[in-house]
Amino acid sequence: MVSSVGVIGAGQMGAGIAQVCAAIGKNVMLCDIKQEFLDNGIGTITKNLERSLSKERINQNDMDNTLGNVNTTLELNELKNCDIIIEAIVENIDIKKKLFSDLGNICEDNTILASNTSSIPIGILAEASGRPAKVVGMHFMNPVPVMKLVEVIRAKSTNDDTFNTTFKLAEDLNKVPVLVNDFPGFVSNRILLPMLNEAMFCVMEGVAEPEAIDTVMKLGMSHPMGPLTLADFIGLDTCLAIMEVLHRDFDDDKYRPCPLLRKMVEQGKLGKKSGEGFYKY
Repeated sequence: MVSSVGVIGAGQMGAGIAQVCAAIGKNVMLCDIKQEFLDNGIGTITKNLERSLSKERINQNDMDNTLGNVNTTLELNELKNCDIIIEAIVENIDIKKKLFSDLGNICEDNTILASNTSSIPIGILAEASGRPAKVVGMHFMNPVPVMKLVEVIRAKSTNDDTFNTTFKLAEDLNKVPVLVNDFPGFVSNRILLPMLNEAMFCVMEGVAEPEAIDTVMKLGMSHPMGPLTLADFIGLDTCLAIMEVLHRDFDDDKYRPCPLLRKMVEQGKLGKKSGEGFYKY
């Protein structure tokens, strides 16, 4: 039974995870490395709740209780007694390995360590933790409060109790959890990101303009959002990081990141969060 949840990373994903956990009565400790990031995270949660309140999906009491269930900290040590900790930090394997190593030393033996990584194999993080049986993947979709899917990734080392508890938590969050085995990119991003990458090659090679490519996929394939718009929303730096993991770990050039994607990330054109990607915001 999970009653307390630690969330590391107060960005868009971490804030969303904290919100949905707090909304069902879990005691949430949201952790990040700067107070500014924590303040922004609480601001994101508040904005999400205000939107739901205005649409009468929740009432004022629901909003107050959810916010009341979220505490913040800059100290990793304050998460040591949580039942589960969900990591949602930058998609960098070395930084994540260091975090899981630290958590393995800090936390109680029964604490489950979960990662919201988009593509990095859970087994690598499990080994870094020094407690591989207690490590699992919990990959939420963006935006977390809206999207129903959670990929629950089971590494070879993940024990039954860890997996079952994590799967049950996802169900309690009113999500639809799906068992996925531990491969780079899992299911969602192994299929999605090469499609986005190919759309970027179409732009780079002059096949069509971004608006035309997105229109083809929306009207021709009934996608709710075009691939280039979606890439902008995900963040082009995140797209690049996932493609690099797929390319490295599968050692297959079909996953080679589009050179245009690399160029845009180098130029700081990261999508919606930077104000410009394939579109301007």
